[in-house]
Amino acid sequence: MNENAPDRRDAVHQQALDRDAPSAFPGDRHPAWIRACRRLAGAGYGDAVTDAYIRSSPDIARATTPQAAIDLAGTVSSVAIRSGRTAAALLSETALDAAGRLGEGGFVRWVALMEYANTTAPESLTALLKAMPKLLAEIDLDGLEAWLRIGVRSAEGDAKRRLRFFTLEDPSAIRWLQRTSGQAGFADMEARLKPFLTALWGDNPPLRETPANAPEQARRRPGFDGSIVRLPSAYPGFQRTEAERLYRAAVAHIGAHLRFTRERFPLGSLRPMQIALVSLIEDARVEHLAMQDLPGLARLFQPFHTAQPTSAVNAQTLFARLSRALADPAYEDPNPWVIKAREAFLAEPDLRDQQLSRRIGNLLGNDLGQMRLQFDAKTYVVQPPYRDDNLGLWDFGDDDQQNADAEEVLSSARIRQEENEDRPDRVEPENKPDSEAGQVEIQQVEMNGVLVARYPEFDYVTGREQRDWTSVKEYLADSGPAERVARLREQRADLANRLTALIRSARVSRAERLRRQSEGDFLDIDACIDAAVARRIGEPPSPRIHGRYERRSRDLSVLLLLDASQSTSDRVRDGRQTVLDVERQAAALLSQAMAGLGDPFALAAFCSDKRDDVRYMRIKDFGQPYDGLVESRLAGLQSGFSTRLGAAMRHAGADLATQRSYRRLLLVVTDGEPSDIDVDDRHYLVEDARKAVQGLSRLAIDTFCAGLDSSADSYLSRIFGQKNAISIATVERLTDLLPKLYLTLGR
Repeated sequence: MNENAPDRRDAVHQQALDRDAPSAFPGDRHPAWIRACRRLAGAGYGDAVTDAYIRSSPDIARATTPQAAIDLAGTVSSVAIRSGRTAAALLSETALDAAGRLGEGGFVRWVALMEYANTTAPESLTALLKAMPKLLAEIDLDGLEAWLRIGVRSAEGDAKRRLRFFTLEDPSAIRWLQRTSGQAGFADMEARLKPFLTALWGDNPPLRETPANAPEQARRRPGFDGSIVRLPSAYPGFQRTEAERLYRAAVAHIGAHLRFTRERFPLGSLRPMQIALVSLIEDARVEHLAMQDLPGLARLFQPFHTAQPTSAVNAQTLFARLSRALADPAYEDPNPWVIKAREAFLAEPDLRDQQLSRRIGNLLGNDLGQMRLQFDAKTYVVQPPYRDDNLGLWDFGDDDQQNADAEEVLSSARIRQEENEDRPDRVEPENKPDSEAGQVEIQQVEMNGVLVARYPEFDYVTGREQRDWTSVKEYLADSGPAERVARLREQRADLANRLTALIRSARVSRAERLRRQSEGDFLDIDACIDAAVARRIGEPPSPRIHGRYERRSRDLSVLLLLDASQSTSDRVRDGRQTVLDVERQAAALLSQAMAGLGDPFALAAFCSDKRDDVRYMRIKDFGQPYDGLVESRLAGLQSGFSTRLGAAMRHAGADLATQRSYRRLLLVVTDGEPSDIDVDDRHYLVEDARKAVQGLSRLAIDTFCAGLDSSADSYLSRIFGQKNAISIATVERLTDLLPKLYLTLGR
């Protein structure tokens, strides 16, 4: 131990006594607190650690309990050893803020979370503690715990990735923070905004989240550059419903620019104030034109215009009041400058003339110059919040340095987009002949699919379902030579006959009560009464006085869901067929058997390209005949992408739920565990698929899985249950699968 430690402990003792500590630590708690202070002082962690604890702990004791403040010293010591002295000193200071926010019970739990972070992410604890006031202002303790565990889990042991997460440099950290706080962020809204924008304007520009390293002003407002739309990762301070409306208003406003702002304004020698005013007038112009075509947009835009007349008159407040005056006909503003601007705008005979924005903006800028109002381009933020930063309205030329001040008013920095990065051709149906427009529409369906549903996804770490997290898109099934499937079926004609016999022999239906049987499971009361009456009147009684339950038919709907992910292109163990070939052959044999017996069934295939593109291909719907078209689609299946099983099962289950059969079966044929390129945790999609199976069970839908040549038996058993999953390497083993399957269904 440090030889100076006794002196330091004495100094600590005196310092603690000098404070008003006895009132915070009454009775025997005060000596215990003194001992805790002296242990920290003698441990050699440095004066900063000890002094921070001595300063903070009395107030923590008053906000919570004396014992909680004393116990904190042990956590401070553990943090100093594992995470460092800076984190240990910061812990005491941050704990005081946490105690004031959370009270006794919440504080104890918060300290336990800091101990968890100290154990699992020591390199990140300092950054986490620095961010703690902001975190506690946005999320509750449940949300904080969920966010902590997500950060640790998603890094998969990589300290650098953990540090990026907890310093909020990783965009996914911000998105998860939004989700745990209940906010609506870009990640939640992206899949819904694309069809909304297309429905409004017939346009489909790529939507991108503003980079986390962009300047503050650029992160607070949407923007567009060329044909790419940037949106903030979140709108802090807005509740979920209001934030969702903000995102919709933002894309509707930018869509109006893409439609009605035909060319960029040359920057010339305009001053920053004039640039802001021209942009404001242009915003109002395109919104007026948009509301002429789509009057309902007024209900979307106007609620966000909340500026009111105030005694404080400066350029920014006048800009906000003018924005409202031009957007809301019912708003009255007494300021002469606002009145003049509104009258000039409404007097314009043709709002489709883009140059009116420059004329009116220049005029108003000159008036403000004479009023000697100050305008700070560095702090100016466009109002209301759904409006874009107007970067896309201006032609800056080639000299960025010369125009730096002008750009500052728009977004503080230019965020360039690569022209060849996810930039599909923009479709403008109004400029195309009907026949060509139809071809474009079909091509879009084939390439991009049609968004048909959104489903939740279960995060096993937090124990919560993330609402509307996945997007299922239906794609047109490719066609192939139907003879290919016919050949596969004919090769195993013997097996086809056995499968048909197995299915025919199965009795999956409601049990019927058969009365007046010679033997059975129960006495038929009516038959017994008739027998007793017959004996009384001297007639011989009938021996058929029993009854029994019997399944005499089949009442079953089946949806066969095929995995078409990239891994199904691998060859099975005998090397003669791919996994997809085996799936195709199994589907053909089962389909022939079910079609011959008249059972209602459907065929579909799936794969996925991240959560916003779960691809679902309908091969045969319920009620559709099994014919050459279906076999052509089955032959055209190709392997590709990943296996987001849970979302695909939920969508298939929605189809099955519409069937009125006694039993409804989802039969999944796959080759391995669920996976996708946007998920690092191998357990995440497994647990989500398991949750999907549980949800289908509540809808009275049975699920069964055939794992083809799979080494993921444990995953399939985890998802479907030990009795509802079987591994088969060849189609011959279908004869093992079906008896087990129908035995389960017949219970």
